[in-house]
Amino acid sequence: MKFYTTSTSDTLKALGTDTKGLSSGEAAVRLEKHGRNKLKEAKKTPWIKRFAAQLADPMIIILIVAAVVSGIIAVVGHESFADTIIIMLVVILNALLGVIQESKAEKAIEALQAMSGAQSRVLRDGMIRIIKSDEIVPGDIVLLEAGDAVPADGRIIECASLQIEEAALTGESVPITKQVEAIEDLTGKEIPLGDRVNMCYMGSTVVYGRGYAVITATGMDTEMGKIADALAKAEAGLTPLQIKLGQLSRILTYIVVGICVFMFGFSIITADSAIDFSFILNTFMIAVSLAVAAIPEGLATVVTISLSIGVTKMSKRNAVIRKLTAVETLGCTQVICSDKTGTLTLNRMTVVRSENIADGLNEAASDTSGLSNTGKLLATAMSLCSDAEPDESGLAVGEPTECALVNYATLVGLDKHDLKKAYPRIGEAPFDSSRKMMTTVHNHDGDIIQFTKGAPDELIKRCTFYFDGTRAMPMTEEIRSRILADNKAMADDALRALAAAMRTWDDRPINHSPSYLEHDLVYIGLVGMIDPVRPEAIAAVHECREAGIRPIMITGDHRDTAVAIAKQLGIITDAGEALTGSELGEMSDEELDANIEKYSVYARVQPEHKVRIVTAWQKKGKVTAMTGDGVNDAASIKTADIGVGMGITGTDVTKNVADMVLADDNFATIVSAVEEGRRIYDNIRKAIQFLLASNASEVLSIFFATLMHFTILKPVHLLWINLITDCFPALSLAMEDPDDDIMRRPPRSPREGIFAGGMGIDVLYQGLMVTLIVIAAYCIGHFREFGTWTVWSSPDSLHGMTMAFLTMNLAEIFHSFNLRSQHGSIFKKKKQNKYLWGSFVLALILTCVVIFVDPIAEAFSLATDFGIDEFAIATGLALLTIIIVEIVKFFQRASLSRRKRTVRK
Repeated sequence: MKFYTTSTSDTLKALGTDTKGLSSGEAAVRLEKHGRNKLKEAKKTPWIKRFAAQLADPMIIILIVAAVVSGIIAVVGHESFADTIIIMLVVILNALLGVIQESKAEKAIEALQAMSGAQSRVLRDGMIRIIKSDEIVPGDIVLLEAGDAVPADGRIIECASLQIEEAALTGESVPITKQVEAIEDLTGKEIPLGDRVNMCYMGSTVVYGRGYAVITATGMDTEMGKIADALAKAEAGLTPLQIKLGQLSRILTYIVVGICVFMFGFSIITADSAIDFSFILNTFMIAVSLAVAAIPEGLATVVTISLSIGVTKMSKRNAVIRKLTAVETLGCTQVICSDKTGTLTLNRMTVVRSENIADGLNEAASDTSGLSNTGKLLATAMSLCSDAEPDESGLAVGEPTECALVNYATLVGLDKHDLKKAYPRIGEAPFDSSRKMMTTVHNHDGDIIQFTKGAPDELIKRCTFYFDGTRAMPMTEEIRSRILADNKAMADDALRALAAAMRTWDDRPINHSPSYLEHDLVYIGLVGMIDPVRPEAIAAVHECREAGIRPIMITGDHRDTAVAIAKQLGIITDAGEALTGSELGEMSDEELDANIEKYSVYARVQPEHKVRIVTAWQKKGKVTAMTGDGVNDAASIKTADIGVGMGITGTDVTKNVADMVLADDNFATIVSAVEEGRRIYDNIRKAIQFLLASNASEVLSIFFATLMHFTILKPVHLLWINLITDCFPALSLAMEDPDDDIMRRPPRSPREGIFAGGMGIDVLYQGLMVTLIVIAAYCIGHFREFGTWTVWSSPDSLHGMTMAFLTMNLAEIFHSFNLRSQHGSIFKKKKQNKYLWGSFVLALILTCVVIFVDPIAEAFSLATDFGIDEFAIATGLALLTIIIVEIVKFFQRASLSRRKRTVRK
């Protein structure tokens, strides 16, 4: 059906609905019939292909080659196939774990996408309800306002200055002005999408005005669905840290290949016995052992899992991450530019004061007895010139400021439903953040009356009269000054003031543009609304200061209101730290760059000013976060290093460009997200340090043992250590609670490398430490078996290998506890990491099974008569890792403390 050619009444009839919308029951039936309002997604990669992709990893290929070589050695030497079987089991297990972890990470991201899914306002059961956009069905009546994404195809049934940008469908970047009237079909041919001015389509965005549309098609039946058989998911971009680690892994691979070639050649050149095929294969296995030991297979997995776990934890704290790169950037945040209303305040507006010329200032809003005619006119104007509507409870639903105005009118006995019947709206000029006003035109018993509400200092400029209680009187400078003084008095008390004016018309206005309507107005009065400061915002601002983060407040409110609230929050101490939008507009970019650090509060700000503020801070080299909720805030959010959208009051446009969305619109949530970002990055560094130090110890052990002509560990031993002893503790470190001083440190530089803060040195000394302990363990086992310390001139020792294997396992497990804090003592940690203890117990039990269950020990080429006394010696040696690292940390803390004292002096 060509709905654009039918009248609104015929369209509603054809869709089986009316202007009150569908009932909840009927909507449920239609949802079952038509399905969810979503486009087809690209098919997920089958698990078998994911499994094959895991096997295609270069490291896994090396292991498969090692298994083949081990099998050849077993055939040639008539030996056991145990090594071959174990290596292949490890390869398969590693690939399965990779697929499982990848699936878990994917599910975590899908859960986040569901949390940040679009919502729409619809009429259901005659009431405005907020539902998920994918629950919309044909016949639903949808409310559209500036900043909303159009959720499905629909026919416009009511609009006021409605403009929709449809570039995604038509390629036309200029917004289309919409109308309600049917389009006359003269040719009988399809009218192009761009010319269907009474329709709206999924994928388009409302840029101005408001309207109602009845949904005509959903999901794959929409015009967007017709041109997209499947919505292919965009490839997830890598974070800067993942890119750096990818580069590090490639460098490590090149180094390892070089060392392996060297060791292979060295072993053949220095061989004492004749070189035969078996010797070459065994030498190759030593080189493979080195490769297995050197490459930290779990590195990329740990980072990916850490990020996915981290963003899931953030979502539970109301910070929904839309781009993984934001997690890293959050830890570097140096400036947070925040809106005032709803973010630093509760956004629970309540009218507490009103003023008009006839009755004077400070008429208590709660005292409604004997309210004057002017007071009632003021409440009527405020209620009618608002889009908020009362729900079944009688409380208004909509934008918080407008809700306060409608609730105030209800409180004084002026019900919005009754007012709408007495004053039906016949036209409007929607609110615009640049002019800071809204106008509605009404028909009252045949008389045309206009109400305008807006910022007092802007509205008063358009008033040439004032209402004295009985009639309109010419505006005088004395009255104007009095009004502005009353406005300032409200602002000084941290009240948000709004003014109302009216205008009468002999005939219906010929157009509803602001320039045509908003002049020669009659001033009615002011109302003052209180929006309490969020108690947690005060603590969050203090926490920002301690963390080296500069909080900036940006608001459209009067300067005096902004200053009063900023002082309550602790953002500023002096009014001189505040700047107005007009003062900012008079500054050149050079002047702003030079003075940006002087100001922490910006009042009466236009959306374009936000971009200048962000850019000025970025020029200072500061990592800047910016919040926003309106359609015009999208530019500043995109410009900022971290764009923060509002989940409650934010428009779809701002949420779609944001890096992070606040589910509760709370400033404290931004600060907690910064803390979580720092924790995630710290924990990833801990895991990296642990894995690199562990792999360094394995490489050095193999390297020195090969130089001395003995086998300290075999490939299967190293695979076991990398899979069991390294992987699980590394993942457990990602779950570590933040250090106590995490929000008392200055933000890290975004240019900081992976090995910053002495981590590179720590990796080297800790790797060497474990190497020496493991070699010592081998020598002790060798001595107990052969009675000599000359390991280079004796056969390979099973007891020596078992001691080395056990000590390496235990040393790396104990060392994972060291990494709970890079420089802090683990004995001062207040909370225990239950995941790390779980990894410790699991690794210990499995390692004991390998050592003490004879068939398994034999398969792993370990001693089958290994004693408890040897186990105790290995444990004692492994515990040295904690003692040595604690001593080093003590001196590191002392050195750091001395440097801090020197800097302060």
